[in-house]
Amino acid sequence: MEKSAKNFFTKEEKQAIEDAIHQAELNTSGEIRVHIENKFKGDVLDRAAFIFDKLGMKKTELRNGVLFYLAIKNRKFAIIGDSGINAVVPENFWENIKELLAEHFKEGKFAEGLSKGIIEAGKILKKHFPHKSDDVNELSDEISFG
Repeated sequence: MEKSAKNFFTKEEKQAIEDAIHQAELNTSGEIRVHIENKFKGDVLDRAAFIFDKLGMKKTELRNGVLFYLAIKNRKFAIIGDSGINAVVPENFWENIKELLAEHFKEGKFAEGLSKGIIEAGKILKKHFPHKSDDVNELSDEISFG
């Protein structure tokens, strides 16, 4: 049976990814989401931006949402951040994290790659968007599927 987005990860792998999101968000007010779907048509960044908007990620108070997007049958992925993040992070910020993911993805270690990329994003976001005692989790930490 060919894997679809919903069964691409085992229950344990899904939990590890969601745990990475939770861990990263303990250090930052940034909001991290993961969205997985089977396939899309067009440009991967355009599709990721559409999903970013569809998930309501532009509604965070500090505009500090990050989306890790995967289309498994296209074998494409993207990482995008909201305007608040892009205004303060280094120019190559997303490329460095994409390279980290790509290294793991080439070995078939998708959950591990995502988890490490999420943790890395959280570390960098902490510098610009530190976690505050009154921080509210504005977006779900659960993986979404298309």
